[in-house]
Amino acid sequence: MPVSVNEMSVNESSGERPPGERLSGERLSGAEKLRPHAEQAFAGELAALAAQDDRPRPARWKLSPWAVATHLLGGTLPDGTVITPKYVGSRRLVEVAVSTLATDRALLLLGVPGTAKTWVSEHLAAAVSGDSTLLVQGTAGTPEEAIRYGWNYARLLAEGPTRDALVPSPVMRAMRDGGTVRVEELTRIPADVQDSLITILSEKTLPIPELGQEVQAVRGFNLIATANDRDRGVNDLSSALRRRFSTVVLPLPGTAEAEVEIVTRRVDQIGRSLDLPPAPGGIEEIRRVVTVFRELRDGLTGDGRTKVKSPSGTLSTAEAISVVTGGLALSAHFGDGVLRAGDVAAGVLGAVVRDPATDRVVWQEYLETVVREREGWQDFYRACREVSA
Repeated sequence: MPVSVNEMSVNESSGERPPGERLSGERLSGAEKLRPHAEQAFAGELAALAAQDDRPRPARWKLSPWAVATHLLGGTLPDGTVITPKYVGSRRLVEVAVSTLATDRALLLLGVPGTAKTWVSEHLAAAVSGDSTLLVQGTAGTPEEAIRYGWNYARLLAEGPTRDALVPSPVMRAMRDGGTVRVEELTRIPADVQDSLITILSEKTLPIPELGQEVQAVRGFNLIATANDRDRGVNDLSSALRRRFSTVVLPLPGTAEAEVEIVTRRVDQIGRSLDLPPAPGGIEEIRRVVTVFRELRDGLTGDGRTKVKSPSGTLSTAEAISVVTGGLALSAHFGDGVLRAGDVAAGVLGAVVRDPATDRVVWQEYLETVVREREGWQDFYRACREVSA
């Protein structure tokens, strides 16, 4: 016998549901969400910025360009409210990105993996339009419908092509409402699907030939795309499409201290969301992980005296964050709560040795010629030797 949602989920006598079971329409509180959207996680800061922001705002923007940049880079407002930095890097790059969005040109964030392209795009969308969820995730299988529109095939068969049967894409919704849409990993999308953006970005119009209609973008609409330097040659952008973007290249952190700050900040945020206790001594292990990644990435030790071979992986800042977060969990659940070399060693090995044949040789050579001889790193050397055996 068919069972209704209420009959399945709610005990009629008590009105209670089993722990963890929720109706589809219920909203989780911010504290219960594993990874809140940027506009949810930083709602207080965004509200404080809006209250203090007396500068001109482009049409349908929630904040002025100055306030959007402050949201990303951090600062202290006149009333004493502290805005935490979301991106540690060049102020000018952020200002160029925000200024681009204030024009009618789309923004392309380009960089190697782990340079915070997705993170920056999410926070830009959250600060500009208050909604970072209009998202097209680029993959080799992304269809044209993900960028243009699709159809509710049940209604299409019953009614024929009508407005009610049309399913708008995130791009169409952003055009209609004057919002900011994000396209992640643009160069992963097949070239013919990429080019469906050309008319949208140049004419600010999305034709619907089946209905003899079109959707014209309202003021406030714009698009942020991200692309990976390592994906060049996968699905290169056509020259026609590339001309529709203003490109901002996000570099890797310029100094070790900047990278340590980024890793420390993000690990702290992730750790709090996972209810992991702060690990005493964590900064020392973060410095070691960052140092190892930077030296292997650059092919040179920090003092410039010794050349080392680079592995096949990217060893990005994002991977350093992952390694340290994993070490934090090990320390909290299987250690004494103090982040030690043994907690991060396995993560470092997994990040460095992607190709067992070549990367393992690179790692062993670095371990024996650099780490072994480094003063104060003997515990790290022993831990890495143990997991590498």
